[in-house]
Amino acid sequence: MKKPSVVIATVLMLLSAMSLFAQTNEDQNLRARVETLEEQVRILQSELARMRESQAVSGVAAADVTEVAADPDDLRGVELVDSAPATVVEASASPHHPAPSAPTSRTSFNPDIGFIGNLIGAAGEAAESPAIAALPSWTLQESEASFQAVIDPYARADFFLAFGEEGVEVEEGYASFTALPAGMLLRAGKMRANFGRLNAFHNHTLPWADRPIVMFNLLGGATDDPDTGIKDTGVSVSRLFQAGPAVIEATAEVFRGDSGTLFQASKRSDVSAIGHLKGYFDISEASNVELGLSGARGHNDGGSDFLTSLYGADLTFRWRPLQRAIYHSFAARSELIWSRREQASGDQDAFGWYASADYQFARRWIAGVRFDESDRASDADLTDRGTSAVLTFRPSEFSQIRWQWRRSEFAGQSASDELLLQLLFTIGAHGAHPF
Repeated sequence: MKKPSVVIATVLMLLSAMSLFAQTNEDQNLRARVETLEEQVRILQSELARMRESQAVSGVAAADVTEVAADPDDLRGVELVDSAPATVVEASASPHHPAPSAPTSRTSFNPDIGFIGNLIGAAGEAAESPAIAALPSWTLQESEASFQAVIDPYARADFFLAFGEEGVEVEEGYASFTALPAGMLLRAGKMRANFGRLNAFHNHTLPWADRPIVMFNLLGGATDDPDTGIKDTGVSVSRLFQAGPAVIEATAEVFRGDSGTLFQASKRSDVSAIGHLKGYFDISEASNVELGLSGARGHNDGGSDFLTSLYGADLTFRWRPLQRAIYHSFAARSELIWSRREQASGDQDAFGWYASADYQFARRWIAGVRFDESDRASDADLTDRGTSAVLTFRPSEFSQIRWQWRRSEFAGQSASDELLLQLLFTIGAHGAHPF
């Protein structure tokens, strides 16, 4: 008779042990969950503190971002989104020194991605030049994809990939360090050099469907590269100064020394150096002037014993009445470039220039003209000339249609006339190019 009592007592003891074990296990699970939640709260608090610190450093709130329809030449002291038909303006500490900003929750882990298509059609007689390739009847010319993001409160990264019909290249890819002492800005990577006025501009930000002849003849570039100019891998340091009513920016850059047909490094020490100084002057509330001086020096394809030196001066005048800013504006630009190229057959001193004017006569319409003339760098006795008339229509901030008639007169050839049709279209968030 004692066996049932023993069995019952044993069962009760097992049940009690199991209940105690389950309760202990549940307490451990609950404790683990609480610790996980506490860790997540600490991470969120740290992220919030970092974002507040970044906003304090930049001094720029999200509410400061506005959208306006403007040409990159019509604004200064801001950071511009390099979209062709429209420009997103972000308040900035300086024209060329964008202040860092904290990423939002939407872009904390993913960069801003955008794409700009550049379709060009050509009709008429194709001009021939050793420096400029003739356009086919239709070409999707160097469309651009951008990937941009804030790295931390002290730096940001910008990458621009150029897609042509024959391949893909990194047009620019650099990191910007914006919180250095003494107000310095440091960039490192592949970038377009700060030489002159137009060299730093991407194709889709230009007020024309092509680049001036002087950029092909004196600033180098592959014959089949429509985005010619000085672009190389290296470092750039710049700083702003206040000089009375003017704002002055000084830039010094050192590159690897390989840039199209302009510079070529035969050995590691064959680097190229570029300096740029520009100033902004307000004439009135509606107009301002920008003046720039540039210099560049590097080795050419003759070898380490042969140098090419460039000197440039550029002038830009802008007018935009405050009351009618979205309907009327005017911009005039001119750039002069001198080239001295050392070569075995004798040094060559070449000179080139362009001058243009663009007038916005309605909200979506802009008309302009441009005049080009340039000697050839390797043979200064040969001179090329060009004239263009341009009409641009902007249906919206995401698209742009441009007609351009151009007459080219290359050395030793008769003049040729061409009609260009350009369609630019933007998808995604094409990020900001410093201006």
